[in-house]
Amino acid sequence: MSERWPTEIRLSGDKRILTVAFDGGGRFELPAEYLRVSSPSAEVQGHSPAERKVLGGKRDVAILSVEPIGNYAVKLFFDDMHDTGIYGWDYLFDLGREYRNRWSTYLRELEERGLTRDRAATASAKTSHGGGSCGSGGCGCH
Repeated sequence: MSERWPTEIRLSGDKRILTVAFDGGGRFELPAEYLRVSSPSAEVQGHSPAERKVLGGKRDVAILSVEPIGNYAVKLFFDDMHDTGIYGWDYLFDLGREYRNRWSTYLRELEERGLTRDRAATASAKTSHGGGSCGSGGCGCH
């Protein structure tokens, strides 16, 4: 069971910022792009740490809706049709607390792979690397 408990979960009017506050302290404004590329889903995390994906092209992603999952998490529905990540309270807290380091790492990983945050550039880079990864149906988990 989570040690963190949210006291506020609010999606901004433009659907690009999810504000999450927790009892005991911690209030975070988490960008949709950051939440999307940090999704706890198999599409992003893979089936092991070695399979974790670095997603480019998500700069303009928005969150269409936030759905409670029991009393332990939320499911985020993104406008790029991603909806398989379940964000537990502890994970959301960690994403907020570690935002600077995680975001810096993400930007460095994009650069190392020749990807960008913009959609058009990522599409051409993605086609040159082939398919078959999780999310494309190639792994058999979808």
